[in-house]
Amino acid sequence: MERRNFLKQNVLVGGSLLAGTSLLAENIKASTSRSLEPVPFKLNYAIHDGMFENLAGPNFIDQIKYAHSIGFTAIEDNGMMSRTPEMQQKIGDTLAALGMHMGVFVVNFSINDKINLTTGSQEWKDKFTASCKEAVEVAKRTNAKWMTTVPGNFERKLPIDIQTGNVIEGLRPGIEILEKNNLVTVLEPLSDTPDLFLRHSDQTYAICKAINSPACKILFDMYHMQKNEGNIINNINRCWSEIGYFQIGDNPGRNEPGSGEMNYHNIFKHIHSKGYKGVLGMEHGKVGAGKEGELALIKAYREADNF
Repeated sequence: MERRNFLKQNVLVGGSLLAGTSLLAENIKASTSRSLEPVPFKLNYAIHDGMFENLAGPNFIDQIKYAHSIGFTAIEDNGMMSRTPEMQQKIGDTLAALGMHMGVFVVNFSINDKINLTTGSQEWKDKFTASCKEAVEVAKRTNAKWMTTVPGNFERKLPIDIQTGNVIEGLRPGIEILEKNNLVTVLEPLSDTPDLFLRHSDQTYAICKAINSPACKILFDMYHMQKNEGNIINNINRCWSEIGYFQIGDNPGRNEPGSGEMNYHNIFKHIHSKGYKGVLGMEHGKVGAGKEGELALIKAYREADNF
């Protein structure tokens, strides 16, 4: 090939590559821009404190306002009962002004990995009841409806059905308080350790049926249930009448939808098709760091919610 033609061809190829790179950059920019449009998501995905700290700053109130500006309609805060009453009220007022939902906070009568309600002891029953009374006041300040309860570890000295009976009886007095205030505790089966008593959706379903109260439902955390039992959509259908709340996290890794093996696009579509109007808590981390990781998380939710 003559040198002149070789140089000419390289200029053309280089120009094509530059044009392709420019087009790719524009597509990425456009995709990010669409993710940040103030269009509400089809479902009420609930952010956590810190989820948008790079884009909105470290203040949770600012993060709530930012999340609202890009289409999120809910928050949840496991540690709400540990916040000051003044901060609880401020969060509640912010949500009310924005028309956003308050998701779960944890009824903090016990640390998850301790033996408590399975024992049948009056001490633990009293602790749970007292925490429910406190939770009522927190719910008033934050416009909350749901609160998470975990009935602790197995009591290995007792048969499983005796433990189940103890949990049911231990929950009843506190649940009666919540029911009088039109609140709901959602029982959460977990995968963190095999020592935890509550681990499966069917087990939780049976306990809710036994208690037979609108104030006692299932928190179906899809990350934990994928690890413990899989078959997510079928198990959602089986437990539907007792599910009060969902939480999200892909597996493995417990990060945003699309980061693991779970088809959240189809799962969200299914939940939406069943007429679910409640909250789905974003109880997971982010694959990426900094602003880029937070933008990627938003984009992931836009894609999973696009049905």
